[in-house]
Amino acid sequence: MAKDVQLGAVRTWYDETGDGEPVLLLHGGFVDSRSFEPAVAGLAEHFRVYRMDRRGHGRTPDVAGPISYDLMAQDTIAFLDTVVGGAAHLVGYSDGAVVALLVALRRPDLVRKLVSISGNFHHDGLLPGVLDGFAHEEPMRRLAARYGEVSPDGEEHFRVVAEKLLSMARAEPTLTVEELAGIASRTLVIAADDDAMSLEHTIALYRAIPDSELAIIPGTSHLLVVEKPAEVYRVVGSFLTTDAARTWQPIRRA
Repeated sequence: MAKDVQLGAVRTWYDETGDGEPVLLLHGGFVDSRSFEPAVAGLAEHFRVYRMDRRGHGRTPDVAGPISYDLMAQDTIAFLDTVVGGAAHLVGYSDGAVVALLVALRRPDLVRKLVSISGNFHHDGLLPGVLDGFAHEEPMRRLAARYGEVSPDGEEHFRVVAEKLLSMARAEPTLTVEELAGIASRTLVIAADDDAMSLEHTIALYRAIPDSELAIIPGTSHLLVVEKPAEVYRVVGSFLTTDAARTWQPIRRA
């Protein structure tokens, strides 16, 4: 069921389906909650699944001023408090993963389990030239057309939002491994084997969060949720529906 809610200055679109413990899906940058469509049906068999389009994305309008991870985390906290009414499992992809990390640090009471898919904790984790691809006309045109299908701001506004997001990604996030050590939620870090951030950065994220778990999806890029959605969401679903396993020879999680 699709609805909208006022979160501060942002009239935010969201939908919800299924029953059970709440799961909030946090989409990536330049796209919207439609990117999670392959995940919803399977997760909704076990959970109450929420999707929200963040400010300037999808069916949620842009507002004046810059977009930052901090503002999007504030919006997400307000959504959890106002709509969900408490703690949820957070599944964030790309920019959504960054937002999920920030929420887990700032409001640990609102996070049950945390899944970070292709997320970076510092902007220097991105590989050189990754953001340059958005300067090319063809990908910008395709993203703008997709944006225009649902955005109340119209297709022509996409370039305004894209520039805000690129400015953000060049300077944010700026989390440290010391800060990440404060995440208390059981956490799964997922990445592609050919992702937009270095594998070393992904490993640093995994190592920094106490007792976190790691999955690398082979044969994928940063668009792993499009390239191998069944494999990605099988891993996500297994993590969300089971308790932490006791291994035969624990070292890091001993």
